[in-house]
Amino acid sequence: MSGRDNKAIEGGLRTLAVHAGEAPDPITGASAPNLVMSSTFVTEEPGGFSAHDLSDDPGFLYTRWGNPTVQQLERKLCALENAEGCLCFATGMAAASGILFSVLSQGDHLIASDTNYAGVAELIRDTLPRMGIEISVVDTSDVANVSAAIKDNTRMIIIETPANPIMRLCDIAAISDAAHAAGDIKVVVDSTFATPVATRPLDLGADYVFHSLTKYIGGHGDAAGGAVLGSAEAIGALRLEAGIHYGGVLSPFNAWLIMRGCATLPLRMRAHEEGAMEVARFLEDHPKVTSVMYPGLASHPQHELAQRQMDNFSAMLTFQVEDGPALAERMAKDLQVIHYAVSLGHHRSLVFWMGTDDLMNTSFRLDGAQLDSFRAYAGDGVFRVSIGLEDGVDLCADLDRVLG
Repeated sequence: MSGRDNKAIEGGLRTLAVHAGEAPDPITGASAPNLVMSSTFVTEEPGGFSAHDLSDDPGFLYTRWGNPTVQQLERKLCALENAEGCLCFATGMAAASGILFSVLSQGDHLIASDTNYAGVAELIRDTLPRMGIEISVVDTSDVANVSAAIKDNTRMIIIETPANPIMRLCDIAAISDAAHAAGDIKVVVDSTFATPVATRPLDLGADYVFHSLTKYIGGHGDAAGGAVLGSAEAIGALRLEAGIHYGGVLSPFNAWLIMRGCATLPLRMRAHEEGAMEVARFLEDHPKVTSVMYPGLASHPQHELAQRQMDNFSAMLTFQVEDGPALAERMAKDLQVIHYAVSLGHHRSLVFWMGTDDLMNTSFRLDGAQLDSFRAYAGDGVFRVSIGLEDGVDLCADLDRVLG
């Protein structure tokens, strides 16, 4: 049997997506990764019962502390993100809450993007202040807003780029430079929309990057998961705090499914981008469509930043029409190829109406200049579209039928 260790395999992104973190089973020779569902592992030597007693390389003891299948996925993600360490979680929200709760303490100050995934936005606005954490919510698409919000007690800046749902971008390198020039401020990037194929935030100066693995990295809409990546030291501390003590770790079965999705991620992202560009151009030319936001279009207000920061424009786009709710009703009834459903990053195309007033009342609660900036991208509401792997001509025909 081959004894090779693929933890340090070298190669291009497609090679890493297939092979990194994996090796043939030394006993059976199985080529595919093993699925290890055991909750506990037999040890050869007695040891302490607390995770605080673990050595640097304790082997496997209890699956919440570490699991062989999950570890393979973590190593693969490290290779894709050029990271030293990775901790996988049960969901993307578990990853977000894990990093926020582990790094921030009472009296700390957090700067957060004013537009991001709704669950994260509500966690920041509603939960963290109850714990004595000070919050500043700013338009992080302008680094000057970030710099102006930094205080002596600022501990973290969290951004999402492209931002859910409006497709507004943040300059990761500029924000990281501003944060680190001001002190020991950790920059955290939600890169779910971009994926490692498009953007590697750690290479641009960020301290942490996190993903909802449920989306593009898993890619098939059948497994929930999340991940946080960063330095070995930072992820080691996060594993003890969030992984072992909070307990929201990834199921080995879901890790196995997501790892299978990883293998085709570079190929899928190329196809996603091709389909998204075809649909975005179709929508931009459609007489019933008033606006399209896609980073790959020259009309996107931050297209130049997208070209600098993204190797792939991904497959998320938004568009506006004069009467969004009415079109949403037609979509729910009449779409044949695209599914009218929440979520994103699957092999199936998905679309959902997101009204600005609803988002303001629940998740974002913006006013003044921040609301104006949001409306510049979203108007009274947008259809958020996740382009799948179907033929672009069929997606355009499906949309054309409901647009009328």
